[in-house]
Amino acid sequence: MRKTVLYAAAMLLMLTGCGVPLSTSSNGSSTASSAGDILGGILGAATNTETITNAISSVIGLNKLGKSSLVGTWKYDGPGCAFTSQNALAKAGGEVVATQIEEKLSKEYAKLGFSKSNTYITFKADGTFSAKIDGRAWSGNWSFDESTQQLKFSGLLLNLTGYATRNGSGISILFESKKVLTLLQTLASISGNTTLSTIGDISKNYDGVRVGFDMAK
Repeated sequence: MRKTVLYAAAMLLMLTGCGVPLSTSSNGSSTASSAGDILGGILGAATNTETITNAISSVIGLNKLGKSSLVGTWKYDGPGCAFTSQNALAKAGGEVVATQIEEKLSKEYAKLGFSKSNTYITFKADGTFSAKIDGRAWSGNWSFDESTQQLKFSGLLLNLTGYATRNGSGISILFESKKVLTLLQTLASISGNTTLSTIGDISKNYDGVRVGFDMAK
């Protein structure tokens, strides 16, 4: 386990040594993006062996779901984050980065008011779904590819393609962060919100990351 922790710490040092992109405002000044906040506590988190050993849950498809296991009602249980491959996870610096991203999103999601009572989804065996995202209704058809773990939603408001993966308490429903941005803008009709900018920044700084929602029954 000590070797695992040291290896993760070494990757993190390499990552921070390469620098983190900054967002630039219209007047030319540079401001730290969400990645800067996320990376701020990474080296401290690297000593958490439980975090390191949970790395397998941060790669989509390593612990595959069956379509039938999705059927039922799932309620919001926090922000979700995972990587599309082990290579993407390693490049980002390991599970500690996923943990930091989730911590950042947790604060931003709280500002938007997500809760178990207003954010949930029901997958029906007939291929239809009904959901509420922050209290806004969304419904349509869904399909799931067990080989790729790809999850597709087709609804009146918008169509989305994402992924489903297992986590410690249930499942995560994840998308490219730009698509999460589109989802929130469409369902909540929010514009000019700094939270949405924060979510969008993740896609600029982490290649292969997917974010969304942890769900539990």
